[in-house]
Amino acid sequence: MLRRLALTAVVSLAALAAAVPASTATASGSLGPTPAAVPTSGPLAAARPALGPLPMPMPLPLPGFLDGGDGTGPGEAGEALTRLTVSVENTGVAGADGTFELECGPTGGSHPRGQAACDRLAEAGATRAGRQELFRPTPEGTMCTMIHGGDAFARIVGTWEGRAVDTTASRRDGCEIARWNSLVPVLPDIR
Repeated sequence: MLRRLALTAVVSLAALAAAVPASTATASGSLGPTPAAVPTSGPLAAARPALGPLPMPMPLPLPGFLDGGDGTGPGEAGEALTRLTVSVENTGVAGADGTFELECGPTGGSHPRGQAACDRLAEAGATRAGRQELFRPTPEGTMCTMIHGGDAFARIVGTWEGRAVDTTASRRDGCEIARWNSLVPVLPDIR
């Protein structure tokens, strides 16, 4: 929706910029008198602005969400906006423990579920609440259920959508279990 609105605005401005000089040239080259809203006599006549074609706006590079939807701006082509190192231990699930690299935009690295993890990060990044909460630790003093979800521990370090990330996750109580589960498939699903 935002992309469509921005494209409509860009096209409208381009059409307006092209139409204004043409209408000005037509009006000044016409044979009859041209009506004006500017006074032609009296004390305000001297303050009359010079009429003429408006200058064409300088072409600017399109924002990242308009240039193909990949989220990279100029100069960032080929550079991943998301690069995370995910270290997981003590899950008790074969193949889930280890250190994995994850790159999104384009998907790459050694993460076993790279595309699914990138999709989850993109889903969270699409909402303001997701951008603010995804990697935020549980606030001190939060009332959490005393459910022990195991000894699994993870650390995620790197950049997500250009922002620095350095967080840990565990399954020591209900809040941390819910947080871990919100990060699946970036973290392994060990339910």
